[in-house]
Parts: sequence; structure tokens; C-alpha cells
Amino acid sequence: MRLIFMGTPDFAVPALKAIGNSDHEIGAVYSQPPRPAGRGMAEKKSPVHLCAEEMGAPVFTPKNFKNQNDITAFQGHGADFAVVAAYGLLLPDAILKAPRYGCINIHASLLPRGRGASPIQAAILAGDDVSGISIMQMAKGLDTGPVFLTKSIELSQRETAGTLHDRLSALAADMIVPALNTITDGLKASPQDTDKATYAPKISKDDSKINWTKSAAEIDRAVRAFTPFPGAWFTLGDRRIRILEGVATRGRGQPGEVLDATLTIACGTGAYRIGRLQKEGKTPMTSEEFLRGQTITPGSRLS
Repeated sequence: MRLIFMGTPDFAVPALKAIGNSDHEIGAVYSQPPRPAGRGMAEKKSPVHLCAEEMGAPVFTPKNFKNQNDITAFQGHGADFAVVAAYGLLLPDAILKAPRYGCINIHASLLPRGRGASPIQAAILAGDDVSGISIMQMAKGLDTGPVFLTKSIELSQRETAGTLHDRLSALAADMIVPALNTITDGLKASPQDTDKATYAPKISKDDSKINWTKSAAEIDRAVRAFTPFPGAWFTLGDRRIRILEGVATRGRGQPGEVLDATLTIACGTGAYRIGRLQKEGKTPMTSEEFLRGQTITPGSRLS
């Protein structure tokens, strides 16, 4: 079969490679346009863009599909499928209907749970025991299309967004080629139960600020959900400090109150002991290293 692959970040690269190593033909790869990055703000190609170039596949990077020329070019590829994985752009109806079998999306949750831009973080924030990959037919709504296949994995008690990202990315790569084959063999997609739908909106850096009035368990999940990006943080004076690791523990005090000399912080319920942290623009350090250069006395408050 002739395929179009549409993706942008690291998450999508293993699936692209899996298709490239199969008997299917990749007629085109679509990715978001190169963007300025780094200190020099030089334009940087996405991971999918770079991978596609290494594979010798033609790459297209439209800003959107509002231009009819871009739509016509997409239709001209004569694709049987378009496989979409974290592409990051909304697809109009003309694109969704262009391939023979439509557009198939790799989504990093067990739909209808976790619709939206941040299902990996949402699973950890919610304290879910399982997550997984859904292979779905794309429709106009936000991750509302019928689902062909799902596969689940258990989350560890110390799962972070980074570790879950890598595990789900690998799972998607294992699933996508067999999924395409079974779909062409006649596999039917099942409608989602909208009553069970949950949503995972895009996360900003402001969303990852620690709210010490929450329970220690919730704060622990937030730290893990926002690792490695955008990073859970609090303020000390006028400086933003990022928490890299920690653990919920026993303790009582006013939310945000420093309880001891090991950076145990009172929460709405229980306490949270910070293990590793990072000042803005500095290298990560343990709490002991941090306290050697920073006086934080028990009884003081973090915000």
C-alpha cells in the first residue's frame, strides 16, 4: 500500500521507521515546519522531518491546510492511508477524506479516556494504573473517531511522562503495521462511548506550578507528570525552582511550609520531600547540594 505519514516529535519516529521497514510504500511525509530553536535561534527541523530525510522520503511542511494548493498536493499523492502520529495541526475534511481508507491516528491513550493534546501527562496526573495506544479512524472532532485497536500497558508507581512517552512510542511502532494490514482485511472500527470521555488539554508552563494546598499524592503525580517537560516548579523569593524528583511522605503544617532541614514541604494533606531540583539556568542538583548554597529554614514558606 502507498502511505502518507504525518508526525512531528520524537514520539512519532519509531512508528515512521516501522512503516519504512515494512512492505508498504511511504509516498510522502508531512511534518510541522522548521522552527527557530537554541541560543542562535537557527531553524531546526522536527525529529520526524530528519528521520524522513534519512529514509529518503519526500517531506512536506505546510503551516496549515488553508491553502488549496497544499490540499491539492496532498490529494495528488494517491495514498491508500495517511497515518497520523502527534502531527500537531488540525486536518480539514478534504484531507481526512483524501486517502482511500482515510486518515488513521495513533493516539497515546485508551480512548475515549484522554482525548486531546496531553494524554500521557493526564494519565499520570489522574493516577491511572493503565494507559495504552489507540489506533483510530480520524473524524472532525477532537479524537472522537471510531477505534480499530487498542493495547494497554501497566504504569509503574514511579512512572514519569518521559518513561511513559518512550514506552507508548515503542508500543505504537509495534502496533501500526499489523493494524494497517488488519484494517485492509476488513477490520471494523467501534464507536467510542462519549459518556466515558475525558479530556487532556495542552499543558503550559503556568499549569505546572506546584499548588501546595493539594495532597502530597497529587503533588507527587504532578512532578512525575511534568517530567521532563514542562517541569513542575515553585518559587523561592523571585526565583523559579524546578522539582525533578521527590516522594510523598508523612508530615503536617501549613501548605508550602518547610518542615525540616531535608526539604520536606507540607501539603494540603501529608508532605512532599524534594529529592532533586534545579534552579533556572543551572544544572540539576540533590536537595543536599541545593541547601549548601541556599538557606531555607524550617518554618519558611514556599509559593
